[in-house]
Amino acid sequence: MGRALLTDLYELNMAASYLQRGMTGPATFSLFIRGLPRGWGFFVASGLGPALEWLRDLRFEEEDLAYLRGTHGYPDDVLDRFRDLRFTGEVRAVPEGRVVFPNAPLLEVTAPLPEAQLAESFLLNQITYQTAVASKAARCVLAAPDREMVDFSFRRVHGVDAGMAVARATAIAGFAATSNVEAARLLGLRATGTMAHSYIEAFVSEEAAFRAFAEDFPDSVVLLVDTYDTARGVRTAIEVGRELEGRGLRLAAIRLDSGDLAVLARDAREALDAAGLREVRIIASGGLDEHRVADLASAPIDAFGIGSKVGVASDAPYLDSVYKLVEYEGRPVVKLSTGKATLPGRKQVWRTSGGDVVGLMHEPAPTGGEPLLVEVMRDGAIVGDHSLAAARDRFRRERDWLPQALRALDADPLAVRRTEALDRLTERVREEIRAGARG
Repeated sequence: MGRALLTDLYELNMAASYLQRGMTGPATFSLFIRGLPRGWGFFVASGLGPALEWLRDLRFEEEDLAYLRGTHGYPDDVLDRFRDLRFTGEVRAVPEGRVVFPNAPLLEVTAPLPEAQLAESFLLNQITYQTAVASKAARCVLAAPDREMVDFSFRRVHGVDAGMAVARATAIAGFAATSNVEAARLLGLRATGTMAHSYIEAFVSEEAAFRAFAEDFPDSVVLLVDTYDTARGVRTAIEVGRELEGRGLRLAAIRLDSGDLAVLARDAREALDAAGLREVRIIASGGLDEHRVADLASAPIDAFGIGSKVGVASDAPYLDSVYKLVEYEGRPVVKLSTGKATLPGRKQVWRTSGGDVVGLMHEPAPTGGEPLLVEVMRDGAIVGDHSLAAARDRFRRERDWLPQALRALDADPLAVRRTEALDRLTERVREEIRAGARG
């Protein structure tokens, strides 16, 4: 972590120019998302932990400097300053696991201008993707709140790093386990898995495959029953389950991965119960997302394996997230571009009974308002608990708080209001810019 070349070239160019011109005064950048995907009612803040670790460890290695000198022609005086550069600023952010809304800052960075500028690409990379995944995962959890969700996405996401990020983001949103063993090891999650259809096909019969698996993994027997004929697969699983009971063991679960999952689950449940295997769980997987989970919520399915559609945030593969300069050396600044205008000044977001309110950092809070942006980094050092466990706990509390209207899969999101002080400052800065342009 902390490799400074994990950025876009124009960030380096701007930082170099700032350093050459002595523009190292304090700058504040605000990161926010402009809008929600269709039907979404909220976001779940995610990705902050890895972002803070990168900032804490930010440095240019000698090989980085050699590359910049040889390939891009950066002068030695700039490279010498890059060599000594560390992130020394502060970050205020919405902690991971909290529910957030568009057009309000998820975080604000205040640091010497070159440092704050270099943070842009990595912060957007981490927070945008993980927030999208955590939000979609949360929608799955809300679609069937009494069922277990498992991350099955690793094989379909866009790269190994994405697989690790998805395991982390889905865990924040309440997923109970992941199929990704390395993610489970590094993040302290539960790893879970059954078998593939290839395992069944490799044996002379489905029955032989089931018995072999039960013999080799007697403490976690989960059988995939739809390789050939699902009804027959369930019957065979029942036979193996009875044999296990005779040896003091038990069949843990069966998994359905194709077909009409609701009908197949009901038929399987009836057959299992009739055989006295009431404790055997039913797991469903296969192209699921929050909408399919909602459709299956009334079926006797105990757990859902959620893969590709959450791992790539299929209906929202990108979010319109931005990282914009809002203040430099105490001077509030804005962007006036059509459809992309920004708000000036350092800010705070308050949660009130009437919705979220964004205003200026130092103005009084609205009555009963809870500040969402908290200090998470001071003088380049991480402050507070940003563990996965803490983030999961926050989301559990947010889930209890979330208004019923926002839990819907076709929700109308709440608009974030602005304070009068922020509106006045915005208009003043815009008028000053327009007057300067006319002059």
